Amino acid sequence: MIRALHSFSILTARRTRSLWRRYGIFWLGAIAVGLVAVYYARLIDWGYGFFLDVRSGHAWVPLVITPASAALCVFITRRFFRGSEGSGIPQVIAVLNSPTSESGGRLLTLRILASKIAVSFVAILGGLTIGREGPTVQVGAALMFNMRRFYPRSNSLIERQLVLAGAAAGLSAAFNTPLAGIVFAIEELTRSFEVRTSGVLITGIIIAGIIALGLNGNYTYFGTIDVGMHFPKSLAVAVVATAIVTGIAGGVFCWLLLNTSKWIPAPLRKLHASQPVVFAALCGLIIAAVGQVSGGTTFGSGYAEARGLLEGREHLSPFFPLLKMVSMIGSYLPGIPGGIFAPSLSIGAGFGNVLHILFSQMPLPMLIALAMVGYLAAVTQSPITAFVIVMEMINGHALVISLMATALISSRVSRLFARPLYEALSERYMAPLPKPAPSPEVPDTGAGEEQAAPVQKD
Repeated sequence: MIRALHSFSILTARRTRSLWRRYGIFWLGAIAVGLVAVYYARLIDWGYGFFLDVRSGHAWVPLVITPASAALCVFITRRFFRGSEGSGIPQVIAVLNSPTSESGGRLLTLRILASKIAVSFVAILGGLTIGREGPTVQVGAALMFNMRRFYPRSNSLIERQLVLAGAAAGLSAAFNTPLAGIVFAIEELTRSFEVRTSGVLITGIIIAGIIALGLNGNYTYFGTIDVGMHFPKSLAVAVVATAIVTGIAGGVFCWLLLNTSKWIPAPLRKLHASQPVVFAALCGLIIAAVGQVSGGTTFGSGYAEARGLLEGREHLSPFFPLLKMVSMIGSYLPGIPGGIFAPSLSIGAGFGNVLHILFSQMPLPMLIALAMVGYLAAVTQSPITAFVIVMEMINGHALVISLMATALISSRVSRLFARPLYEALSERYMAPLPKPAPSPEVPDTGAGEEQAAPVQKD
């Protein structure tokens, strides 16, 4: 009897350990992703609120703190945290398309995780045009990837599942869009659907989403829009026109980021390669000047402006989307950690506001929603992810067919100008990054900045 109880206890202990290793570690990581995503969002919101408070008292302050913030971010990133620049999604794609252990050990370390949060916080304190959603994807992937240490026999399959689930859970928790997290993992990160990964992926998204809902409550990112029961007869024309306009705009944006050597003057390319901190300060000064011209609407992610347009309480200049694009490019070129999802949505909202001049008979929120999905699809060239994200953000199930059509057309138009942005940017992370150096060598031509910057030649 004693021997039987002893054997039973041993089997129970083994079974418990097996279950913990199979599910418990993973669930613990998903909980951590949800918590970090929520508090990271609150940190970024507080930082931008602080910037607005300072600017409200002294309108000239951005001309000083925005260049200083940009320079500090680039200095810290280049000196100490190579691999944390940009949105973070290209890094995750690179890990998923490379030997996971080696690439994850370079791009998904806890050190990079901490720097992604800290440096992007410094950037938003300066009013730079960045979003937090892309960084949350890399942070989520890094958190889950480092949970592999608790597996006694970790392998490439486990590590890949952890990275994929962490990235998708990060996006889901950041936007409160669980369906978009699943689609994003399939369409953007892996370009395929793996049956063995699907359960792990969905479980992670659910757990991270529950944590986010528990802390933030049930909400939609941009609220709920009311488009009425009857759609205007010109809807089909508006869908095509919006898709073409946003597709061209998004395609041009991608082309500019991927072909810097073709449009940035040679002296500036040389400055970027030899003195990246000075180049960042110059970009920060341009961002500050654009912000002053726009009345402050181009600072930050653009969330408030997009939501204000959707709710009918914001009136923006027709030049807002173009000015926001300039500010967004200026924030991304130096290699500052920060995402492009939220700024892209605000630019799309701006284009919708402009197109309302032509389609005045259509409800403004409907046109803005179409333009938001069109521009996001054009930038990412992931149309399904784009329309699912926007649909969940605005609770716009009534517009699902229109959103889908706009996203598909826009992404195809964008592809005429450039390759998929994240996929192209991920290629520079396939090989080990150069070690930080205090004095980068100046190349003979402008092509040298391609290795150090988060943008590269197509």
